[in-house]
Amino acid sequence: MRTEIKYLELKSGFSGNGPAWIGLVSFSKSGKTIYFDGKAFKSLDGTGISGNYFDLETGDEYWISGVKKDMSDRHKFGGGKIFVEKRILSEYLQIVGKSELLKTDYELTEVETEKPIERINELENKSLKPTEFGQELYFKEPNELKDNEIEHLIAELIEDEKNVQYNKARRSYKKKRIELEAELEKRGIKNVG
Repeated sequence: MRTEIKYLELKSGFSGNGPAWIGLVSFSKSGKTIYFDGKAFKSLDGTGISGNYFDLETGDEYWISGVKKDMSDRHKFGGGKIFVEKRILSEYLQIVGKSELLKTDYELTEVETEKPIERINELENKSLKPTEFGQELYFKEPNELKDNEIEHLIAELIEDEKNVQYNKARRSYKKKRIELEAELEKRGIKNVG
């Protein structure tokens, strides 16, 4: 398993002053999951609010990046101590070209080194369980769908409308939902969603 020293900062609920660590992270075989301190992180692929990764179990956003040689890992308007994992201290000091850490800005810590691979695989597999409705529903015209398929799609579109970040996408979901509701009305069925 590939490892690397990284800077990690909790962003959810904080503005530049969240708990932060410099520690040894591990990567999954595919390189798409990062493990650190008993947690698993996946990339937000540019969709995050203030982070670039999220905790797979809590959904919290984190900023994860390589460590900076000039030790300016925290945002310039952020603050708070950065916890440095004890087991990588000498390697980190070598990276930044220092002989010791500033006690005012850094604190040594121990972290959970066990990777939650089994727990995360279970979590990811649970969320991938197939539903009784297939993806082909999304490509059918409203008049080609069964009543229960329309009701299922309407429920999903309502959820998507609530959770989507951009107005253009929200309008698109709403338009599709209204088309499906109109089809149900045409059939004399009122939507119960």
